[in-house]
Amino acid sequence: MIDANGFRHNVGIILANRAGHVFWAKRLGRDAWQFPQGGMNPDESPEQTLFRELQEEIGLQEKDVTVLGRTRRWLKYRIPPRMVRKATPLCIGQKQLWYLLRLETDDSAIQLDATEKPEFDHWEWVSYWFPLRQIVLFKREVYRQALKELAPYLFRGKGGDVRMQGLDRLRPE
Repeated sequence: MIDANGFRHNVGIILANRAGHVFWAKRLGRDAWQFPQGGMNPDESPEQTLFRELQEEIGLQEKDVTVLGRTRRWLKYRIPPRMVRKATPLCIGQKQLWYLLRLETDDSAIQLDATEKPEFDHWEWVSYWFPLRQIVLFKREVYRQALKELAPYLFRGKGGDVRMQGLDRLRPE
C-alpha cells in the first residue's frame, strides 16, 4: 500500500527478550542487518500486519509475544534515488509504525524459515542501542526515533506494558 506521496505503509518490529536485548537479523544472502519489518496490505490494520510479518519473517505467533508499545505516529524515511525501483505506483520511501514486543517463549520458537521465501538467514540478540551503529544510513534516523520513543516501555520497569487493547487509542497521525 503506497500513499499519495509515494511512501509505502509499513510496520517495524523491535523484539526484545527478558534481558532487554533486541532481535537483530541478517538479510538472506546479504551483509545487511535490520529489524523485521513489512508492508501493509490494503485490507490490513497495522496490528494485523504486525502479526502476519512476525509469523512470516521469524515464525512467531501472537501468543509468543507481549506488545509493550507502539510509536505514536508514522516515521518516514526516503530511499536513496539510486535504489528507487521504476514501478507504478512509484515508491520513494517507507512510512512506518514501530512496535516493541517482548518474547514470552523460548528462543527455539524463532524460525527464520517459516515460509518458502525466508527474509533472513541469521539472527542474534544485541544490546538495545546497537542497531543505531549498524543500520544503513538512510534508515538510521527512523531507527533512532523508534528506539528512543519505545525505550521507556522496556526499561521503566513495572507498569510499563501497554496492552493491545490500549493501542487503538494511539492513532497514527
